[in-house]
Amino acid sequence: MKTFSATPADIDKKWIVIDAEGVVLGRLAAIVATRLRGKHKATFTPNQDMGDNVIVINADKVQMTGKKRSDKKYYWHTGHPGGIKHRTAGQILEGAYPERVVTAAVKRMLPGNRLSRKQMTNLRVYAGADHPHEAQSPEVLDVKSLNSKNTRS
Repeated sequence: MKTFSATPADIDKKWIVIDAEGVVLGRLAAIVATRLRGKHKATFTPNQDMGDNVIVINADKVQMTGKKRSDKKYYWHTGHPGGIKHRTAGQILEGAYPERVVTAAVKRMLPGNRLSRKQMTNLRVYAGADHPHEAQSPEVLDVKSLNSKNTRS
């Protein structure tokens, strides 16, 4: 037996749309990261971009367990001395770009290399229920029905 290693000609990419309304953030990010890498496919090859194109809608309605909405902080540095700043997850979700919470969670679940940065370009996150990718006829992946723990009761 020989080990199968996929080539770019063997790769078949699909489009998937996921509704994030009421879904727990970490569980959503884990499923999206798995789909972006292509680990759900039997022909997974670690050095190829095997993953699907993922569209996440309703990112502003994602849920968090415990007190993460008020306690989880996102830090950045301005580049100046003493220039560290932070915002809570709740502030970002209520702000102008709530999709950044989902994007950051997915990005941090991927390995930090060149291939992961390329795979992140296959992720599209939208705060509302509308997306401009109807022409690709994406399949709907119901994350809520995969596991009862995926939603917050």
